[in-house]
Amino acid sequence: MSEEQRVNGGRIKPDLENNVGETEKDYSQYFETVYTEPSLKKARKRGGEEIAYFDDFEIDERFQGMGVGRKFFIKTYGCQMNEHDTEVIAGIFTVLGYEVADTVEDANIILLNTCAIRENAENKVFGELGHLKPLKQRNPDVLIGVCGCMSQEESVVNKILKTYDQVDMIFGTHNIHRLPNIIHEAYMSKEMVIEVWSKEGDIIENLPKVRHGDIKAWVNIMYGCDKFCTYCIVPYTRGKERSRRPEDIILEIRQLAAQGYKEITLLGQNVNAYGKDFEDLDYRFGDLMDDLRKIDIPRVRFTTSHPRDFDDHLIEVLAKGGNLVEHIHLPVQSGSTSMLKIMGRIYSREEFLELVRKIKVAIPDVSLTTDIIVGFPNETDEQFEETITLYEEVGFETAFTYIYSPRDGTPAEKMADNIPMDVKKARLQRLNKLVNEYSAKALKRFEGQIVEVLVEGESKRNEEVLSGYTRQSKLVNFRGPKSITGQLVYVKIKEAKTWSLDGEFIGVVEKKEVMI
Repeated sequence: MSEEQRVNGGRIKPDLENNVGETEKDYSQYFETVYTEPSLKKARKRGGEEIAYFDDFEIDERFQGMGVGRKFFIKTYGCQMNEHDTEVIAGIFTVLGYEVADTVEDANIILLNTCAIRENAENKVFGELGHLKPLKQRNPDVLIGVCGCMSQEESVVNKILKTYDQVDMIFGTHNIHRLPNIIHEAYMSKEMVIEVWSKEGDIIENLPKVRHGDIKAWVNIMYGCDKFCTYCIVPYTRGKERSRRPEDIILEIRQLAAQGYKEITLLGQNVNAYGKDFEDLDYRFGDLMDDLRKIDIPRVRFTTSHPRDFDDHLIEVLAKGGNLVEHIHLPVQSGSTSMLKIMGRIYSREEFLELVRKIKVAIPDVSLTTDIIVGFPNETDEQFEETITLYEEVGFETAFTYIYSPRDGTPAEKMADNIPMDVKKARLQRLNKLVNEYSAKALKRFEGQIVEVLVEGESKRNEEVLSGYTRQSKLVNFRGPKSITGQLVYVKIKEAKTWSLDGEFIGVVEKKEVMI
């Protein structure tokens, strides 16, 4: 098998194992993509490829109007980055003339934007593909596609080729801007179209977006990750760290502010590594946050950060407050130094606790949340106890907790998954009990206080109740006029529950001056 397996953009069905197609004919003139198996060895040799930076995105004239009279449906799995990718994909569809379909039955194109972070997420996608097969049989003209992180895994592509012949196209995380070409190829080809680049993704500005709502917005500041935690597939599916230019980010956020958005969340697999790849500019994440303080938008958040890159300058800037909110999501994954080393997290328990101490000194009212994995290979009872005691010492206000499952292509996959499932479940249950206790405790302190809430609309459980979030990302439910949706308001908290607060509407927040 060659080092890089070339996949024709759909004109032949590829055999990813033997590097052959269904014919001996030379199709090299058509080869537009390169697909490679995720490889730690190759991925660690990053830096040789130059990342192209395109200032503007344009639709080729031959694709104009392609979608007129047609509809698209996207189902999204996974993280905020996937949600934002879906906004971009929807934007491209809209520029092509497509309209949004309310259901898969009404759609001419169905896309599953996938997540590869955990086995359960992949199983959901394969299950959904199975459900779509009868639809394809009833309507052969409908196009079904798989995109996102799962598409970057060779094992997934092989499985789809072997089992899910109802799929018409597969494209990766680096190929979203190529969507018009991919759709065109899918319409013209009788075979499955596969376009997955193993090369690092280029940075392309001014991609169209159909944002979800007009109150809060996602803004990518960088792509990829270079940390290579042993359990994580993201460095392979998203590529190496690539930062957008600060002037482009600032312009996008200024435009969002002018459009009336009240909150933006900066996105990246590791946002506080922002700027490390710049060769011509000494400008890091703290510098960007400092510049964003001067933009007239009420709230700025970010996710997600890596403790290793959380430097003192960033803490100093966040402590200035203003539109920089007092909520930091800081994934720890384990409270055991020896387990963190096996996970490839590049910090110790003591270093993490020292970072937390610095943050709390600088931002006394900070809300810290985290991610934790239980049942990692060889995790002992004593190491799990260290996670429990670290959670208590930090006083996290909530956490996303997970049972470890191996991912194809990661170093941890080669480790014996030797913690029995009943032990994993027992540890998760105990940890979640602690998470619930600390969440309730954190919310209890708000009783009797007046808090600032960004109103997002009706509560999911009661249309007569409004809901929104505080600066510290606490959910608040209260009764008030529907006209205040999208505004910052004051609410007096009457009762704290485990996961939310109930309150009484006081009034609308007067416009604040930008803090310099």
